[in-house]
Amino acid sequence: MTTTTASTDSHTSNAGLHGILFMVAGMSLAPLMDGTAKYLSAFISPVEVSLGRFLCQAIIVLVIAGFMGRSFGSLMKEVNRIQLVRGACLAICSIFFFTSLKYMPLADAIAIFFVQPMILTVLSAVVLKEKVGVRRWAAVVVGMIGALIIIRPGSSALGWPSLLPLAAATSFAVYLVLTRKLAGSASLLGIQFATGVAGVLTLTPLVIIASLLGFEAAAWTKPDLTHLPLFVLMGIISFASHGCIVLAFDRAPASVLAPLSYTEIISATIVGFVLFGDIPDMFVWLGVALISGGGLYIAHRERTAAKRQAESEELVDSSPKRHY
Repeated sequence: MTTTTASTDSHTSNAGLHGILFMVAGMSLAPLMDGTAKYLSAFISPVEVSLGRFLCQAIIVLVIAGFMGRSFGSLMKEVNRIQLVRGACLAICSIFFFTSLKYMPLADAIAIFFVQPMILTVLSAVVLKEKVGVRRWAAVVVGMIGALIIIRPGSSALGWPSLLPLAAATSFAVYLVLTRKLAGSASLLGIQFATGVAGVLTLTPLVIIASLLGFEAAAWTKPDLTHLPLFVLMGIISFASHGCIVLAFDRAPASVLAPLSYTEIISATIVGFVLFGDIPDMFVWLGVALISGGGLYIAHRERTAAKRQAESEELVDSSPKRHY
């Protein structure tokens, strides 16, 4: 009995460790895709860059699925309406974020984007009717103050582009709300393929309409042949990064993984410095500290609430029951 229990605990511990490692890997890879997008946005529109990212992701999934013996039809069966809406939210998030990268440093954009947990908290209270206590609302306010410090309204340091990561964070928060409401589950390949398809379906009409209207900020520009490998690289990184995150949540609870998302800021700072020579100033670091602090506290409160609920359920299950 003791041996079995110890074996189970060891297996759970290993799964949790693997989840942590997958999460760190996923969050560390993401800025590499963003850095590639920032480079490409100097030559073609951010909307076209986003389209290339989702198209390549879908193609890569199809290739991998083929090697695994899965057909196109089996993947399409996993593409439902809610998956398409979720993917569309991610595509919109991608447009806002990639556009911001055209005008501002990578680390600054990601730092502002990390107000997303605060926005998610607000949406959870308004849309999902979840109970949010005073402390979590205070953490939301602290995080928003951190974002304002980075944006510095009225200053010419970052200007209007600094609002784009906020819009991206809002789109991503809606994506996560839809994820919470999604009933059932899909395979890793199914999720990745649905995301790619939704992105292509959302962005292709935008590029066509912008091209017809002569709106250069989103119009089609023929990519240089040297850019094509970078699009493929974005698709591979996107698949690997999101795949690692999905695998992480399969192996460890969200309360453990949520704080690890902030490792992306460190990775983004390194990528921004190596590729573009960007060094965040003291205002950015102060804002990062407040945003991270607010986000970590929200994660802590969610973990505490989940623990209390689990203990309450255990108490109910163990209480004496009358049998008629």
